[in-house]
Amino acid sequence: MSFADLGLSTEVLQAVRDAGYETPTPIQEQAIPYILMGRDVLGCAQTGTGKTAGFTLPMIDILAAGRARARMPRSLILEPTRELAAQVAQSFEVYGKYHKLSMALLIGGESFTDQEKKLDRGVDVLIATPGRLIDLFERGKILLSDVKILVIDEADRMLDMGFIPDVERIVSLIPRIRQTLFFSATMPPEIRRLADAFLINPKEISVAPPASPAETVTQALLVVGELDKRETLRRLLRHENVKNALIFCNRKRDVDILYRSLAKHEFNVAALHGDMPQSKRTETLERFKNGEVQLLVASDVAARGLDVQGLSHVFNFDVPHHAEDYVHRIGRTGRAGKPGCAYTIATPEDGKAVAAIEALIRKSIPRSGLDDVPALELTMEEGDGRRRRGRGRGREERGRERGGRRERRRDERPRERAPAAEAAEPPRTAPLPRAEARPVRPEDGRPEAGALAPIRLAAQREAAPPHRARGAESDSRVVGFGDDLPAFLRRPVRIAGA
Repeated sequence: MSFADLGLSTEVLQAVRDAGYETPTPIQEQAIPYILMGRDVLGCAQTGTGKTAGFTLPMIDILAAGRARARMPRSLILEPTRELAAQVAQSFEVYGKYHKLSMALLIGGESFTDQEKKLDRGVDVLIATPGRLIDLFERGKILLSDVKILVIDEADRMLDMGFIPDVERIVSLIPRIRQTLFFSATMPPEIRRLADAFLINPKEISVAPPASPAETVTQALLVVGELDKRETLRRLLRHENVKNALIFCNRKRDVDILYRSLAKHEFNVAALHGDMPQSKRTETLERFKNGEVQLLVASDVAARGLDVQGLSHVFNFDVPHHAEDYVHRIGRTGRAGKPGCAYTIATPEDGKAVAAIEALIRKSIPRSGLDDVPALELTMEEGDGRRRRGRGRGREERGRERGGRRERRRDERPRERAPAAEAAEPPRTAPLPRAEARPVRPEDGRPEAGALAPIRLAAQREAAPPHRARGAESDSRVVGFGDDLPAFLRRPVRIAGA
């Protein structure tokens, strides 16, 4: 089947040919005819199957007839991240170049003024992230009462990022009589509930088993100690024929740390995460797509919808917390039928997370057999993250060794002797002399923490009385109140009944 068989207009078909596409993907083949008929669609397909073109192509034809009014968009596409929203906007520019449709992109990190000017002129296609859209709505800069087509893309990612309450609020502001297109890579119960609430008699389309990685991706798992992860990654980067690669970390802080480490070892690398300014994020993505940067260390902000042509490798420096994220991460490679490689670096403590991933994709991830990369066997039966054998050493083992060395050094230290017994004994009631803290002169520098304590102890030892023999059998010293008997012990005791 070709795109001409799907009922698209001549202008759209010409734009598709200009982009170099001839045959639709399964999700496009099944979804486009029903969208052109005005039906609600519930699409579930793995990442990289062409969902974006599956709804942008028919939307261009539907919106070709009509005109937008100021501040009242005719269609709305909700995306979870700025990168996804920008990519969808780029798709509309590519496929809609023979149409005169106006478009606005509402994402955080950009100027409110520029976005408001576009809305004032009227837009046919509005692409937005939930947070920025609600901000503009509360400012009175946008009305959603004229939306005819609503697209909720990457709904499961919306759920993971906590955007579902915002999405529900936005949907409540849109007319009930509309066409709704709902796309998700996975279909957990929460997403199914939302689909049932938002869609009316939808056409359900599922072109692949839920959360299954592409068959063109070669997967491998390496299990090493926590302190060996960076060295393992560097060896992989040198061992593999890496054209360009995405390296995923679970936390934004770890993205910066790993980026600096790779840059120190003279790799061509850049970093991408959600705390970066939008201008910097856009610039970094463009440099990576243009080939100026070979390696991109990123958080899960780059795990969904990011389309990099010919991406050869994906490295999971951290095992993802959610099993679905593994499928999205490795789905950045092996796209459009091209081969790709995905390596996951795990520690023995990641046993449960790896087991959840393998249960989701319904197969085991092959363990790597590279001789020059240290590998351990992961204990999947117990699921508690303990290892049984291997060359790598984990954090706990190293900690125990360091602790043992400290204990041995502590035992070897010479102990201080007690003060000499020949010292003269002052009266027991005399107060002990206090050590005075001398002022710190500029030439002395800053004193170390606790520097006064040794001085005070030395003064006390000089004034302390020696042990006095109290009987032939004992020379132990008895310490009491002496003459300073506390006042509360001198009070008379009243006996009841006396």
